[in-house]
Amino acid sequence: MNLLDIRDRKWSQVCLDATATNLERLLGEPCLSTAVLGPVSSFLQRRYGFSGSCSVVAFTGDNPASLAGMCLHQGDIAVSLGTSDTLFLSLAEPRPSLEGHVFCSPVEPDGFMALLCFKNGSLTRERVRDRCCSGSWDVFSQALDGTPLGNHGNIGFYFDTMEITPPAVGLHHFDANDRQVSPELEVRALVEGQFLSRRLHAERLGYSIGSASRVLATGGASANRQILQVLSDVFNAPVYTIDLSDSACLGSAYRALHGLVADSGVSFLDLLSNAPEPQQVCRPHRTAPQVSRQLSPVLHPS
Repeated sequence: MNLLDIRDRKWSQVCLDATATNLERLLGEPCLSTAVLGPVSSFLQRRYGFSGSCSVVAFTGDNPASLAGMCLHQGDIAVSLGTSDTLFLSLAEPRPSLEGHVFCSPVEPDGFMALLCFKNGSLTRERVRDRCCSGSWDVFSQALDGTPLGNHGNIGFYFDTMEITPPAVGLHHFDANDRQVSPELEVRALVEGQFLSRRLHAERLGYSIGSASRVLATGGASANRQILQVLSDVFNAPVYTIDLSDSACLGSAYRALHGLVADSGVSFLDLLSNAPEPQQVCRPHRTAPQVSRQLSPVLHPS
């Protein structure tokens, strides 16, 4: 249960009263993510050799730290394509819902971040690869290359196990006439269906695609350029890859550095302007906006 009112950056009195007596006194006051809480403890100085002048900056969770490590700009979205697919978003004005999570930004004093997790990620892609492509990623990629954006109206939602976002299970294959798709079209139906779902839920939380939007892709499937091209087309934004195996650790280090200089007024992104830049790998096809409009009943059902 989140006890913080994310808009006021204060404890929600309603939530406090519903949880425990005198909880606000026990919790203390929330503080900015750049707040310096004091020097490292004398025990850690003796045990691990920290300097007595070493400062402790307010902590955060692993997911907000990952967002900091990826240095997301406003309008960016990070997509981790692993066993589960995870999306990180930096938002100016969120729309919290029962699906997904919205937090205060770990790097912007007035910003927000959103997190979406989808259980049916790479394992589902591997199952369809095994069934439709004889277990070959090369054949899987060729199927994506050989089918058009929009897949002639064929789409599929593949929830091999109970999904997190949304809570659903089962296989749902459709063509333009609501009939089950044929096996040869399943590869693109799967990948487009997955990314359409990711975009839909991101937009429900307040994400808006703009002219400067970027998609930063990480995880095992980010090595497949054909999968990334579908991602780029569905989100109508260029896709970049970023080689970060420990983004949470890196983000924690970035935040600690920012905490030491935040009083000078320098922003998090300005401080890290010389950090390694992600590499662009693909751009959306010119027909992507048109196809997105055709798919609007899927993206924005009435």
